[in-house]
Amino acid sequence: QVQPVESGGGLVQAGGSLKISCPTPGGSSSDAIMAWFRQPPGKEREFVAVISKSGVIIYYADSVNGRFIITRDNALNTLYLQMNNLKPEDTAVYYCASRFAPWTSNYHYLSSYEYWGQGIQVTVSS
Repeated sequence: QVQPVESGGGLVQAGGSLKISCPTPGGSSSDAIMAWFRQPPGKEREFVAVISKSGVIIYYADSVNGRFIITRDNALNTLYLQMNNLKPEDTAVYYCASRFAPWTSNYHYLSSYEYWGQGIQVTVSS
């Protein structure tokens, strides 16, 4: 299956904002739990945020809580991540992911997701 391409990434100064988006990987958005992960240079991929099918349940990694906002538009089959007050340590390749199985408490594990986007670079300069 073709991996969807995230969009909206790029280079931004510390303190700035970016909004990235992603078409739902693997199927209809309304059927999927969706999440953002990121992989900083030289490090493993890590959880950023997750949103339930209805959008009612949302969790964030401690490192981004209060700065990032995850949203979804099921009509447009699209996932978003609004990133505010960006820091150099937010520099990473950002990936969207989808899960069509029921909700899991292991939402922060890569293995909980069935489909992935191709990834998009976000670079924050100091």
